[in-house]
Amino acid sequence: MNATARTSAHVASSIFLSMALLGSAWSAPTNTNFPASVQLGGSTLQLNGKGTRHKAVFKVYEMALYLPRKVKSTEEVLALPGPKQIDFTAMRDLDTTDIGLAMVKGMRANATPEQNRKYLAASNQLVEIFSARRKLATGDRFGLQFTPGKGAIFMLNGVQQGEPLGNDEFFSMILKIWLGDSPAEPLLKDALLDN
Repeated sequence: MNATARTSAHVASSIFLSMALLGSAWSAPTNTNFPASVQLGGSTLQLNGKGTRHKAVFKVYEMALYLPRKVKSTEEVLALPGPKQIDFTAMRDLDTTDIGLAMVKGMRANATPEQNRKYLAASNQLVEIFSARRKLATGDRFGLQFTPGKGAIFMLNGVQQGEPLGNDEFFSMILKIWLGDSPAEPLLKDALLDN
């Protein structure tokens, strides 16, 4: 094996090892102590899964999914009747407008053109609610609580922000940001489904 081939083999093995180490680091447990269950609308929701969203090598937020019962697939999550909740902890200072726009982009990537048109106003309202406060600080807790017949409520550090928005279909579009065919991060999808 000549020097060029040895160097190429060394670089390839280093890249493979780095990817393996990053993959295991990304699927590591969260730092946030998400409770095993929460109360919403008179119902007890179970922690289905939790994980960390990364951008490049940086932790952006930790996230937990709460459902009426534990399930293992996106289809089961979306088919479950009743309230649902997603909770987040900011792992760094975040621009709220960027978060809102990223959520809309994630919804569009996982929805039909018809759904995107149908829920354009609700999507814009979601961005406005997120943008009402310019920044989220490291450690801020935020989330969305969905109750059938009422819509989704955005919560920030335990306080409701804005009015409820959307319906079952719209909240399913929100969930698909992380659980759809084009998830924000595949490892996070697996963690939320506890796979």
